[in-house]
Amino acid sequence: MDRLLTILSDGRYHSGENLGKELGISRSAVWKQAQKISLLGILLESKKGCGYRISGGLELLDINLIHRQLSAAVKPLLLKIQLLSTVSSTNILARQRAEQDNASGWVVLAEEQTSGRGRRGKSWVSPYGCNLYLSLVWGFDGGVKEIEGLSLAVAVVVLRGLRLLGVEGLSLKWPNDLLYQNKKIGGILLEVVGDPSGYCQVVIGVGVNINMSGQFSGSIAQAWANVSELSDSRVGRNQLAGIIIDQLLLLLSKYKKTGFVGYKEEWLQHDAFMNKKVKLLMMNNSVEGIVRGIDNSGALILEVDGAVKIFSGGEISLRGFE
Repeated sequence: MDRLLTILSDGRYHSGENLGKELGISRSAVWKQAQKISLLGILLESKKGCGYRISGGLELLDINLIHRQLSAAVKPLLLKIQLLSTVSSTNILARQRAEQDNASGWVVLAEEQTSGRGRRGKSWVSPYGCNLYLSLVWGFDGGVKEIEGLSLAVAVVVLRGLRLLGVEGLSLKWPNDLLYQNKKIGGILLEVVGDPSGYCQVVIGVGVNINMSGQFSGSIAQAWANVSELSDSRVGRNQLAGIIIDQLLLLLSKYKKTGFVGYKEEWLQHDAFMNKKVKLLMMNNSVEGIVRGIDNSGALILEVDGAVKIFSGGEISLRGFE
């Protein structure tokens, strides 16, 4: 099916007979594979006398095209890019790799996730070939104290990457979401492997909605948007993947020295809830207050009944009021 998808990704009609010849299978076998493609949520058209086509085409991920977006400064930092068709979750795969060995600089990308994950155990809807699902592993010598605020800094550089492609009007939601007019565009998930006080590896998961069909709205609990709707020019998946990998490696290579402080002001410039009333949902309770910014570690500053309180990340979810 992967080979069939590659052929059909050009958006043109291909006859069942020619497809069978290219793939070395019968026309009926081509038909069966075509049905599987439709089950992926891809708009596949069939027309008598013409054959099959993917309406609008499909930009599949290509390691060579991704490498072209990387700057000379980050190429020595990259261990490997692994590209897969379907995985349970890129973060799960990256975590398994980190648990086996030192995997700092290793990147995994997938066309589809069957068990994509967000924060607090929530699922991340990950249909085939339309969004970005990326995980990157990076090692830190000084334990978790060296990664304070990292999820916020990652959100900043992902936003930078999107702006490089002409995507404007984005905002950031503490601690790790990218929004457009309160609709979710992307999210960050960090997981730590190893010694929390010594050498540890951080798995950084990034998900960005690029061109997802509205048919998946029923599976998503909150309002969402695609970056393709926000740019005058087409946002390419390979271009975006390369730019985000480039931005992430630049960030990680100097984070021990700069920490979150180097990204704090930029984060605040794009804070979606600054001076707004919000509710923080925690494991066993909730707190309402007014957002007054973030501190140098990336913790949320919340004014509660006139008193200032500080909340760190973890199992906390922020909700705004209409």
